[in-house]
Amino acid sequence: MTYKSSTIKSKWKKTKWLLEESHLKQYVPATLPFSKSNLTSMLSSYSTVFFKPTSGSGGNNIIRIKKKDGGYQTQYNTVKTTYTTQEKLYKGLKRFAGKKDFLLQKGIRLAKSNGKPFDIRVMVQKTSNGSWVSTGLFTKVGKPNKVATNYNQGGTVEYFNKTMARSEFNSISIQQMEHKLKQLGVSVGHNFDRHYKGFKELGLDVALDQSGKPWILEVNTRPQFYPLKALKDKSLYHRIVSYGKQYGRTK
Repeated sequence: MTYKSSTIKSKWKKTKWLLEESHLKQYVPATLPFSKSNLTSMLSSYSTVFFKPTSGSGGNNIIRIKKKDGGYQTQYNTVKTTYTTQEKLYKGLKRFAGKKDFLLQKGIRLAKSNGKPFDIRVMVQKTSNGSWVSTGLFTKVGKPNKVATNYNQGGTVEYFNKTMARSEFNSISIQQMEHKLKQLGVSVGHNFDRHYKGFKELGLDVALDQSGKPWILEVNTRPQFYPLKALKDKSLYHRIVSYGKQYGRTK
């Protein structure tokens, strides 16, 4: 059976969909298309801004920009560069972007598990009768010196409860958070259905800030979950695949 689920590459298009609804907008960090004026506006409001490709995946080509005394520091993978003026920073980013479109997004100070930053993937899939269900949560725990938490950026994949147990949150707030994230996943599924036909699965990348507020960094329309196969307990992997088989997703 061939894979049947709609795919939208543009992160900006998907972000705009979320921003149209007030109950979802509150979970979206400030995001704007990259331009000189938008760079000025974002850096005047936030101390950390992420520069990411509009249609990239896997945490590739993401640059973190931090305001520093006497200028700006960028980090790409593990390489840091300092720019003395915003003009020089803009030119550097423009050169990096080439002809590709990029976005600017407010940086979220990620909650940590055993001192390592992490974010959460909320897997949402359609049942055979067409209703959305959040089929699983797992976490991507980053390397402390990396910009992105992704598996192919050296991060590790873990079960949500395992990561959370090593974080600063207590067990009651962890349970509440799990419930809230699953509800959020289903709400995003309904939002996407209102804009485009044929979605069968979505993967929300959610950051928790240090106070425990969830932020939707982006929504993947063809989310990867194969790293779950490497975990000792493969039950979540099998659960996601069991839903995926009806629309041709087998791994």
